[in-house]
Amino acid sequence: MKITITGKELQATEAIKDYVEKKVKKIEKYFSINSDTIEVNVTIRVEKNVQIAEMFVFAKGENFKAVTEDKDLYSSIDKDIDILEGQIRKTKTKKEKLQKDASIKQITINGDEEANIEGEIIKSMYYSVKPITPEDAILKLQEKSMFNFLVFINIETNKVNVIFKLKDGKNYGIIEPEA
Repeated sequence: MKITITGKELQATEAIKDYVEKKVKKIEKYFSINSDTIEVNVTIRVEKNVQIAEMFVFAKGENFKAVTEDKDLYSSIDKDIDILEGQIRKTKTKKEKLQKDASIKQITINGDEEANIEGEIIKSMYYSVKPITPEDAILKLQEKSMFNFLVFINIETNKVNVIFKLKDGKNYGIIEPEA
């Protein structure tokens, strides 16, 4: 990390330089890049009775800026660090959200391509159909709570039936073929 400290009408003492370096280390953790590529420019100055600290951070093609004033220079530096941390976190969160949205859009685009196909079978599922009673079919459907219906061969009629959950979630319906 490259740190440049400039004093205008104020001398940057070793204590101030050490304090700035210590505080700027808090920012370094937000960047998963080589710390040599991070530049921090700090300008400290006095105007009337207030001491002003300006911090500029350049990393990963991003620029962050914080300017605060306080009667105490150390407080001003602390405020700058807090502001920069907030800006960096916000930018990082936005980038992560954009990446997440981009991957969702990619899936959606692929899904839309399939949605444009009409009148064709685009998905097939295979499973065995066993002869059971409608009561046993209800029990099996209750076991598999993620399914809304079950296809089975009705032992009583020897025909394929479908049992399904009704919207009330408590009762069931059955579909039987005619004849």
